[in-house]
Amino acid sequence: MTQARVTVGEETVGEIGPGLLVLLGVSVGDGEDDVRYIADKIADLRLFDDAQGQMNLSLGETGGAALVVSQFTLLGDCRKGRRPSWSNAAPPADAQHLYENVVARLRARGITTETGIFRAAMRVSGTNDGPVTVLLDSRRTF
Repeated sequence: MTQARVTVGEETVGEIGPGLLVLLGVSVGDGEDDVRYIADKIADLRLFDDAQGQMNLSLGETGGAALVVSQFTLLGDCRKGRRPSWSNAAPPADAQHLYENVVARLRARGITTETGIFRAAMRVSGTNDGPVTVLLDSRRTF
């Protein structure tokens, strides 16, 4: 991302320049091991160009920021019927706790981290550079 922003109503609640826009879905059964895995992957994944134009640098190495937005709809199961099932999404209290722990772990690693507002109706925008988009799954199902 060259920039990303999240607004609630007319107010910008989180905004970054270069870095990563993280849409974070928390699943039933996720726990602290998943928090560690995801936060460390976000911080250490080599997605940014080095001097030779190769994707060889991490978020921490570039000084980029993260905008982390809770996104339970990522857990929507659309395989059956026409209405997604949200049964794989963690209950809100559990999801918020783990979401906040991912944010705290990124900040503890020195990553500038902005957020949306948990359970708010948010508008998320960003300029994807490349474009580069990756999926991370702490259960490693893909």
